[in-house]
Amino acid sequence: MSRSHPAVLAPLLLTAGLGTGVASLALHGRWWGLALAAAATLAAVLSLPRGWLARPVFALGWLVPVLVVGLRTGPGGDVVVVADLLGYLLLALALVVAVVVLLTLPAARRGPPDESGSGPVSA
Repeated sequence: MSRSHPAVLAPLLLTAGLGTGVASLALHGRWWGLALAAAATLAAVLSLPRGWLARPVFALGWLVPVLVVGLRTGPGGDVVVVADLLGYLLLALALVVAVVVLLTLPAARRGPPDESGSGPVSA
């Protein structure tokens, strides 16, 4: 993935994440649909480079439809994600995606050590 055009890549990754998330919601009701959704989602997340641009943007796009739409209850009690094994597995997949992205973010950079005298003194 090229780092030269982050303004172009971020909307594309967000759109790809949204599309994959909506497809995951639509297909998770059948075992093969959930398996396909998990394979596509994890393959996309793990194939994207680590850092602040690629994985978090795709994951945000995926998590928005899965969590916002998936956890919403309609006026008549209608739900998109049913409280059954496949529904709980989809929510577990959302947790896995979030954890993988958080664990692969770059560590905070620390500045050079200060000269406050905490090290050995040279004569």
